[in-house]
Amino acid sequence: MPMWRRWQAKDAVAIVTGASSGIGRELCRLLIQRGAHVVATARRAERLEQLRRDANSDRLHVVAGDITDESTRGRIIELAVSLFPGRIDLLCNNAGVGAVGPFAEASPERLRRIMEVNFFAPVELTRLAFPYLRKGRTPVVCNISSVLGHRAVPDKSEYCASKFALHGWTDAVRAEWSHYGIQFSLVSPSTTASEFFDSVIDSTGDKAVNRVGVWTPEKVARASLATIVARRSESILSLGGKALVYADRLTPPMVNFILAKK
Repeated sequence: MPMWRRWQAKDAVAIVTGASSGIGRELCRLLIQRGAHVVATARRAERLEQLRRDANSDRLHVVAGDITDESTRGRIIELAVSLFPGRIDLLCNNAGVGAVGPFAEASPERLRRIMEVNFFAPVELTRLAFPYLRKGRTPVVCNISSVLGHRAVPDKSEYCASKFALHGWTDAVRAEWSHYGIQFSLVSPSTTASEFFDSVIDSTGDKAVNRVGVWTPEKVARASLATIVARRSESILSLGGKALVYADRLTPPMVNFILAKK
């Protein structure tokens, strides 16, 4: 299957994780509007039910559960392949958690939880989806990462590490699975006006966010869907995000100096 073929939402089977709020919720809404069948998953059952009511569509299907749980991942795939037997056209790995604070003051449990949600869960869900993605129509795996998966910053070390891991894995498996026609798209937002930093799993530092240049979840979701439809390999969102990433690629010592804690 040629990798340049565009992805079509009409009657596609799509999975979106982290769908109860923010980017995931908005992406579900956009996909349904365009005629896709969406399996939305998140931990909070009441939020998923609200999403179902708001969508008011028989094209939305929900699975409540912890994405780090093997049984939850199994139920997601089982439901998706029951819609149009044997095929998945889009897997959007969006669920994520973060933490704020110096690494030296953090617990090992904080690191393990972030890696489980942000890295191991999407990797294992993609592994389960692989046989059905192979049979999909111009299939895409879209991993919602972060500009911090390109350039790390202080006080978010575990989060940065998880996104660097997701970035590296995405690039590797894109190359491995290209002959199956499966495209991997890495979307890297910067700060998003969502509930993310209001629900960090641990904080030993300042969680204040600079609101300048912050994107809304809807804007990120629209940019993500455009990336999926075009089947692009990578999209770095926002001018600030691009400035950070490309400055680091050009002059790492300068960025090191700017970001160093005084």
